[in-house]
Amino acid sequence: METSNPLISIVIPVYGCKTCLKELCSRIITTIEQIPAQLEIILVNDASPDDAWEVIKQLSSEDSRIKGYDLARNFGQHHAITAGLDHAFGDWVVVMDCDLQDRPEEISTLYKKAMEGYEVVFGKRVVRQDKWLKRKSSSIFYRVYDYFTGGKSDHTVANFSISARKVVHGFRKMREQNRFFPLFIQWMGYKTATVAIEHNERKEGKTSYNIKKLISLATDAVISQSNKPLRLSIQFGFLIASLSFLYGLYLIARYFFLDVPVQGWTSVMVSIFFIGGLMFCNFGILGLYIGKVFNETKNRPLYLIRETTGEIQKRKCPVSNVQTGAHRNEIKETR
Repeated sequence: METSNPLISIVIPVYGCKTCLKELCSRIITTIEQIPAQLEIILVNDASPDDAWEVIKQLSSEDSRIKGYDLARNFGQHHAITAGLDHAFGDWVVVMDCDLQDRPEEISTLYKKAMEGYEVVFGKRVVRQDKWLKRKSSSIFYRVYDYFTGGKSDHTVANFSISARKVVHGFRKMREQNRFFPLFIQWMGYKTATVAIEHNERKEGKTSYNIKKLISLATDAVISQSNKPLRLSIQFGFLIASLSFLYGLYLIARYFFLDVPVQGWTSVMVSIFFIGGLMFCNFGILGLYIGKVFNETKNRPLYLIRETTGEIQKRKCPVSNVQTGAHRNEIKETR
């Protein structure tokens, strides 16, 4: 239910969009004033290579509603989103990109849809202003993810969304190292809607998600959400073993009943290399899961903050008490 004067937090991971930040914040402020609502803008600098942190500090000094967090190194977009959500106080929290492809004016569209009784609203980019390769790779990513997890995703939906406070509290309880914001939100099962929004062309720079990073992200997303690759490797192993057994019976029958000698060592060597390759492949899949378990058991913080700016020290950190000890200590040090 809408409060008389809700606080809306805007969480923005920042990487490679230094010159967009001033316009981005200005347009966000204008949009929120028209709702109307209270506002805080949380800019999380994910070790941007273009000195974006200096711009964030300047913006924060000019407007107390703008807060900044400078991560110690590049932890990745979804870890930066997590850092922003951990420190958001809003009744409603918006997550958006910094490159102005997510239009700040569409925040009011998301908010109006949420007021119809939804707890999460995602922006649906009906006409994506991305290059063909980016659109195609995104579509393939979600198809692969849906196949392995049994879900049904929409490749036109990304991070741009608004979530109620209780949804953000639920997100804070999920401390896996492998993170993907929209999939985590969808997994929680809150009442969700999508609304068509206008999508702009990228105003500055280029996307940091190349093919290699997309494959890595897809691998992490699948492994963190599904054990289907393990089941498939088992089924494939049984299939190969069954075919090998039947082929062995066939060779025995030819030898005893048709007096046909068994072929030489060439076929044997080919079979050995084939089976050996499959075994290494299956061991690799198993190793990925073991490696992810190893990373989780190290219990390292999801991010480290080097510096903060804005009226942050005066406020109690909203991070849930269920976090790991290492994470709580890290948060305490940043106050």
